[in-house]
Amino acid sequence: MSIGYACLTKGVPEANYKTCRKSNATNENLISLIEHNLNVLERMIDYNHQEGIRLFRISSDIIPFGSDFLVNDLDWTKLFEVSFTQIGEKIKRYGIRVSMHPGQYTVLNSPRKEVVDRAIDDLTYHTLFLNALGVDAESKLILHVGGVYGDKSSAMDRFAVVYEQLDNRIKERLIIENDDRSYTIEDVLSLSRRTGAPVVYDNLHHRLNNDGELYSDAYWINKAKKTWHKKDGRPKVHYSQQQLNGREGAHSQFIRIDEFMAFYEEVKPCDVDIMLEVKDKNLSAVKCHLATTTEPKIKDLEKEWSRYKYTVLERSPEIYASIRNLLKDKSSYPVIQFYRLIEAALSQDIDMNKAINSLDHVWGYLNKQATAKEKERYRKYKADILEEPMNLDRVKRFLYKLALKYNEAYLLGSLYFEL
Repeated sequence: MSIGYACLTKGVPEANYKTCRKSNATNENLISLIEHNLNVLERMIDYNHQEGIRLFRISSDIIPFGSDFLVNDLDWTKLFEVSFTQIGEKIKRYGIRVSMHPGQYTVLNSPRKEVVDRAIDDLTYHTLFLNALGVDAESKLILHVGGVYGDKSSAMDRFAVVYEQLDNRIKERLIIENDDRSYTIEDVLSLSRRTGAPVVYDNLHHRLNNDGELYSDAYWINKAKKTWHKKDGRPKVHYSQQQLNGREGAHSQFIRIDEFMAFYEEVKPCDVDIMLEVKDKNLSAVKCHLATTTEPKIKDLEKEWSRYKYTVLERSPEIYASIRNLLKDKSSYPVIQFYRLIEAALSQDIDMNKAINSLDHVWGYLNKQATAKEKERYRKYKADILEEPMNLDRVKRFLYKLALKYNEAYLLGSLYFEL
């Protein structure tokens, strides 16, 4: 069982994708952007390997206008064949399973032909990307069924008809998912029986959109598992949590560890891969991985603490002290207690006086290297915080630039500038 995350990697320097407007999509610009984005993807793959993350959803945005062949007519698989091969070999060598998830406008069951044609173009692009990496059929494309258009039965018929017309290379990768408004897990299982497409179960979507039954997540996961074949690899599920006090269906800022562990223990016998859909991305993936590992090591929690410590300090010195005390016993592995305390800190607002204390701790790593001008600038920025708390972000940006300038590895690995 692998636990992974989707698309973006937080707290890793220089790991942001770039794009452009259609009006600026010259061949020269597109080539530069694709080169940058593939380098970012490789950095993410290396990071996942280092953290033990074996499940990763690749962003659809790596190739700008990849599905709009009138805007981007580059033969990018050939132009960047070396990069694709290098990244693909790493993915296979590291044992990472990748996937992609076309967006909400990729709709196969629309009554409008032009919408369906664009959807097929988008699926063609995503399939071409995964094929260029050289990954096998276990690397999937996840798709929602689409709209209802006033007649769900007819809409499902259209999906089945269009599905049968798809290129076999697309069908080899395509899996379908229940959504939070239109198509329940029972609807999707019905379409799977008609098309042969494997089903991915989404727990939060099911909670918001179901047919009134009271069956467990494990029940539906086992139903979905039966739609998968050996060539498809281990069945996947999507797991997310409702953001507390957020709009209905909003993904949580971070995975709450107690809630996740209850889900994990229930579905563990199902032997599925779990894709987390959560706003803090890899941070929750690492949390859930460490909470379920069969090889617990206190040094992994110490590494996590080194990343969170100044974010915790600016919210709660009391929790900061509790975590330090918790990790003193080097023969223990208090992973659940550790993350409960981290979550408690993250749930608190930043206090400006505590924030200044945390800033000074971070500044201590830079003070000796900083120029006189930089030292004066830091003093001024810090003084401005008490007058206007919004200036805290400006000081953090300044310190992050200095951390990059002086290659201060400890700070660059910190989540202080991210959370």
